[in-house]
Amino acid sequence: MIPDVTAICLQTVLLLVLSPLITGVIKNWKARLQNRRGPRVWQPYLDLWKFFRKDMVISEHASWIFSFAPHVVFVTALLAGLMVPMVTVQAPLSLFGGVLALVGLLALGRFFLALGGLDPASAFGGMGSSREMTIAAIAEPALMLAIFTVAIAAGSTDLSRIVAATLGPDWSLLSPMHVLAFAALFIVLLAETGRIPVDNPATHLELTMIHEAMLLEYSGRYLALMEWGASIKQLVLMTLLVNVFFPFGMASAAPAGLGLSMLAYLAKLLLVAGIVVIVETTNAKLRLFRVPDLLSAAFVLAGLALLSTFLFQ
Repeated sequence: MIPDVTAICLQTVLLLVLSPLITGVIKNWKARLQNRRGPRVWQPYLDLWKFFRKDMVISEHASWIFSFAPHVVFVTALLAGLMVPMVTVQAPLSLFGGVLALVGLLALGRFFLALGGLDPASAFGGMGSSREMTIAAIAEPALMLAIFTVAIAAGSTDLSRIVAATLGPDWSLLSPMHVLAFAALFIVLLAETGRIPVDNPATHLELTMIHEAMLLEYSGRYLALMEWGASIKQLVLMTLLVNVFFPFGMASAAPAGLGLSMLAYLAKLLLVAGIVVIVETTNAKLRLFRVPDLLSAAFVLAGLALLSTFLFQ
């Protein structure tokens, strides 16, 4: 079976266009909750355009890894997005891998992101890369366990089959195992996207920054690829959260009900974005040595969810 080229192109365009919008919505809503005017919703598009037009300043200590890392981060996030069902049940690249391929692509992007931060031999880059790998060591297992919970119930690790199974009449979305898995995956979402209480994407303080520390040496189009890749990764994780646990409104075929499915998808994304904004506004940044405790809680929740699938079947 050959993947549909049209579906691949359409979902690629959706990933490229929608990801900066979700980032802009989160920034705008967060500012309004804090009684600030904040940036406009479409500001990330203007920032990307500005970065692509600017010249690059590259450290004399940087090697080819520094130039190669932004492309890997961007491409891996895009490929991961093509493996996740967004508007329709069938993902364009579902034949090339399921949950393990998705987690592997995200891990590959993170690995090169950390290498890109280390390569110029700056103190901030090395610090950010070290912290990123520390967080990833706990976040990735929690992510896999949370998805495996629904994968076992669906009988497959293919995300398209998982989503198709969740649309069935026998699926219980509010069961304890799914609630625990959803909570674990939401904490992983906050950690993977550098959100409060794990990280603060709006600061450049050396005592708190993680993701931004790895990007300090980047500029121009390299910085644009890094920021765009981070936005796509955020959209992929949010899509995974809403379509795996709340797949209502998704179209079973490409042409049929595509408009309504798109509206339902956008509504679910905006709902998750609002929850992220509320969590960021009502919580303070955790101390760095407390972050593993939060991620360990996510791992425990995911482990309990996975254990529940065997106890209550």
